[in-house]
Amino acid sequence: MGGSLGCHRSIPKDPTDFSCGKRKFSAACNFSHILVNQERLNINTATEEELMTLPGVNRTVAQNIVEYRDCIGGFKKVEDLALVSGIGATKLEVIKLEICVSSRTGSSQHSPSSLRKDLDSQSYTGMNINTATPAQLMSIRGITEKIAKNIVSYRSEHGPFKSIEDLVRVNNINSSLLDKIRFQVFVERSRAPSTNTNGGLTCTTKCHPSPTSFSLRSEDLDLPPGGPTQIISVRPNVERPLGLRDGKPVVRVATWNLQGCSCDKANNPGVKEVVCMTLLENDIKLLAVQDLLEHEAIEKFCAELNHGMLASLRKWKWPRGLWKSVVSEKPTGHSSKGVSYSGFLWDSSSGIDLKDSLVLESPAVNGNGNHAYPPLYLAHFLIGSCELTVVNIHMPAIASPGQSNGRNHSSDEAKCQRLPPSIQGTLKGEKDLVVLGDFGCSPQSSELDILRKEKLCALVPSTQFTNISTCSPQGTRCLDNIWVSRSLQKIYSGHCMVVREGLTNPWIPDNWSWGGVASDHCPVVAEFYADLPTKELSRPGMAVVDRGDILPKHER
Repeated sequence: MGGSLGCHRSIPKDPTDFSCGKRKFSAACNFSHILVNQERLNINTATEEELMTLPGVNRTVAQNIVEYRDCIGGFKKVEDLALVSGIGATKLEVIKLEICVSSRTGSSQHSPSSLRKDLDSQSYTGMNINTATPAQLMSIRGITEKIAKNIVSYRSEHGPFKSIEDLVRVNNINSSLLDKIRFQVFVERSRAPSTNTNGGLTCTTKCHPSPTSFSLRSEDLDLPPGGPTQIISVRPNVERPLGLRDGKPVVRVATWNLQGCSCDKANNPGVKEVVCMTLLENDIKLLAVQDLLEHEAIEKFCAELNHGMLASLRKWKWPRGLWKSVVSEKPTGHSSKGVSYSGFLWDSSSGIDLKDSLVLESPAVNGNGNHAYPPLYLAHFLIGSCELTVVNIHMPAIASPGQSNGRNHSSDEAKCQRLPPSIQGTLKGEKDLVVLGDFGCSPQSSELDILRKEKLCALVPSTQFTNISTCSPQGTRCLDNIWVSRSLQKIYSGHCMVVREGLTNPWIPDNWSWGGVASDHCPVVAEFYADLPTKELSRPGMAVVDRGDILPKHER
């Protein structure tokens, strides 16, 4: 037994002599039945007590490791530990040489005293104490009927448990009983709900949080491996979208910078769900998209809307429509990952059709031979009997020297690219005109004076922020907007919103964690009256598919 066993080494002659090894284990650990010791700790089998022997790991972090490990079914590599709340890259470097990853089965791969946990887990599975019924709680060894009722009563009065340690606040549960049951239970965690700041639009969305929830029994198990498995998302509850305002048909037009959206990002089930469900829940019929890294990325959302492979799409009770998309043939912007494109996504079953689209490039070039002004993506849409001209703009903000993250940038602290002078001629030649997208600056910026000269009006005020992050859910800057011409101001319903609900998902990375946002930009939505035909689909939840519909060459 003294030979090399990978990350295993022979035990001291006296199993109770903890001082002769490098690690000083807690007295709660029992070595009497262990034949093999590990100088490196196997994080797939270690108990909370053992994990707390690692540098910088306290009780809370140890609990986080165990709960995360149970959720993902075991760590695949040591580096996965960085995704646990309280660890991160810095702490991982400190403890990396003291830990290893092995299978959760096999006697030679058990860490000291972790066999006790394995024996417990053979008869008992983890139970979420925030959702378990009294009858379910009584199945836990050590929990009587009286204690089970006390747990439920405490939960109803004080809200969900934040940690397993909170159980000691329940009548008839002491620290001794807690130690006996802690490996049989877990606590479901959820993010704080984001606040809806929809800027006055009468939206049918009820204020429900979109938390990141840990669950051992998820209905969304049609997810690919490699992420936070068995974690479900919660979408806002909405009423059926009627497409009416004061009894008149309306159409909602929106803009959304999807922040470096490649095919890989679009295939992320979390991103795909956020984008598609946001369109359906907010009754958006025409969406202008910026910062696409690949032409095919937008097709992923189009296909999901039409075919509904995700559980949330399949559960949508009402018609999803027939969606089409188009992407600029030439780049319309630059990002840290290279050139980017702009595009449109629309529901053709709502009476919206694309007439044509083209990229407007400025003839002026800079010293590098690149265009001095950002190209614009212009499209003509037929909405009922109205021909709408939509100019899709992507002018990312340029940070000022010394600008630090986390400041409030609601003013013009950051510079944006200038609109090309040639746009003035384009604006004069169009009647029903919408200029929308990521302007990279406040609507009060002097860089946008050219729009004001043509009597265009910004629908989102500079005091309403359009960016978002998990750290700053209310945003700090107004970057995205919708500008409308005089003629469209007459049919503008007066309702505009910045969507903030439902933009996070457990499957979206958030630095070293999960539950991030699909983009650091929020969708901006405006509503217009239109003479659209009233169209009811025969089967709720099913997309309309016209087999004889041949897409024009410019549509994808």
